[in-house]
Amino acid sequence: MAPVTPSTRTLKRRARIVAERLAAEYPGSARELCALRFETPFQLLAATILSAQSTDVRVNMVTPALFAAYPDAAALAAADPEAVEELVRSTGFFRSKTKSLIGMAREVTERFGGEVPRDMEDLVTLPGVGRKTANVLRSVAYELPGFPVDTHVGRLTRRLGLSASSDPVKVEHELDALVSPDERGALSLRLILHGRAVCVARRPRCADCVLSDVCPSSTVAPPHRSRGRAKAAGEPLIG
Repeated sequence: MAPVTPSTRTLKRRARIVAERLAAEYPGSARELCALRFETPFQLLAATILSAQSTDVRVNMVTPALFAAYPDAAALAAADPEAVEELVRSTGFFRSKTKSLIGMAREVTERFGGEVPRDMEDLVTLPGVGRKTANVLRSVAYELPGFPVDTHVGRLTRRLGLSASSDPVKVEHELDALVSPDERGALSLRLILHGRAVCVARRPRCADCVLSDVCPSSTVAPPHRSRGRAKAAGEPLIG
């Protein structure tokens, strides 16, 4: 017998509820929700590259000096690698990050006239830029559709039953089918914030979660109510 899986209609309904409730918990646009500090798309791209295996707090401590020394792609493209390494050392993996930063800056300068591209197909050709980083740039800097998937997003989408995959690219595509393009970037950031504050990895705080009644993984029993009462109260029913 084939396993029973949620219908597309059920998943879209659940995704809508998740998006609405997290928007109320964590209001703001994708740019407002992004913890990385930047002024230009180039700066956000550099900061996102540095954020790999590091924290936003640590990256924000490093980038003011980095951006003061190298304010644009042309300046960073001509940088001395050793000087950049010293500036970004505390973010970890500083040699490989320096190589990616300078390589990215050279590609942006030589191939795109110093302007960071907007298209996914172009972004992922830059050194140090994968789909997650490209989606951050698209959704935050350019206000374009983009659903970054990190470990928090992957964990929460699996717990919420919105995806069963551990492949970030597959999760991205599955959520793209459930969420409207203009919501994707902000929802991703809200899932990250919720994953850090409530739906933590080891002991999720289900009793404090605004999604507990629609989450298949919740340890909190939903309130007992008939379908008629639920509809009368305006509560969506999730199968």
